[in-house]
Amino acid sequence: MHILITGGAGFIGSHVVRHFLTTYPSYTITNLDSLTYAGNLANLHDVEHLPNYRFVKGDITDGDFLMQLFEEQRFDGVIHLAAESHVDRSITNPTAFVVTNVLGTVNLLNAANAAWNSDFQGKRFYHISTDEVYGSLGKEGMFTEETPYDPHSPYSASKASSDHFVRAWHDTFGLPVVISNCSNNYGSFQFPEKLIPLFINNIIQSKPLPVYGKGENIRDWLWVVDHAQAIDVIYHQGKTGETYNIGGHNEWSNIDLIRLLCRIMDAKLGRAAGESEKLVTYVTDRAGHDLRYAIDSSKLQRELGWIPSITFEKGLELTVEWYLSNSEWLNNVTSGSYQHYYDEMYGLR
Repeated sequence: MHILITGGAGFIGSHVVRHFLTTYPSYTITNLDSLTYAGNLANLHDVEHLPNYRFVKGDITDGDFLMQLFEEQRFDGVIHLAAESHVDRSITNPTAFVVTNVLGTVNLLNAANAAWNSDFQGKRFYHISTDEVYGSLGKEGMFTEETPYDPHSPYSASKASSDHFVRAWHDTFGLPVVISNCSNNYGSFQFPEKLIPLFINNIIQSKPLPVYGKGENIRDWLWVVDHAQAIDVIYHQGKTGETYNIGGHNEWSNIDLIRLLCRIMDAKLGRAAGESEKLVTYVTDRAGHDLRYAIDSSKLQRELGWIPSITFEKGLELTVEWYLSNSEWLNNVTSGSYQHYYDEMYGLR
């Protein structure tokens, strides 16, 4: 089997590439990534030597390029993770999110549909989305696969739109698709603009920890390794045309998460208890900031047998230990030097 994984040099994508390469050595895995700021081939340094791994630098917004790639490579499946994903960036530049997340997804759908040419036996187009398409919850309830879409940011609106296009290609052209919507991911190799790695880095450097509003916003946190395993299960066992929610059953308010992170960091760094929490600084809340997300993944558990393997407390401790043990990776990412190294190594300039 030959699977195309888009965005495979990113945070979640690199974990998915690694999982499929090592779990299915008979598969050929092609990693397609445009290597924007969030794409880092160093995330795959430990598996880039494997004989079943291929890397292609390319942009999903280039429809002609995708048509040629699909024609040449004869992919059996697509796992589509490539996306602009940072809400703050979507507020600053909404158009970039429309181009990548909507147009890019449509280009992939067109390329797969043309290459497979109605011969869908053994084929699958798997689109990874987010729980943010569902909007915001109150204090009670959880998002299910039947929850109506109600996106509140340019990012979530672009992902909601891409979800609709994937379903439309299934209904109109018969393309064998499956979709999953996941909660907030955390773990190793996450770009330090997201909350957990940003705050780990700031605590290391004794910089302020900027908390939106009062820190009361609640998120359901999913360990990225568990997410990669769920993607494997859904890709191989999911029912065509279905949607599956993936959640970690780990709801935490931002401020409680930050306090836990501060306690772990103080212990790991040998600092006095409470030292890191002094860095917390409350800032003006984000525009359109959803109050609460919570995923009901019972369908995935019931039908396909997947369950999260780890508690948030344990996963966060492992994540902290990884960043503290990989200071060179963190320094290269924050400085931007990682881009130049792989440009020269792969001749990508």
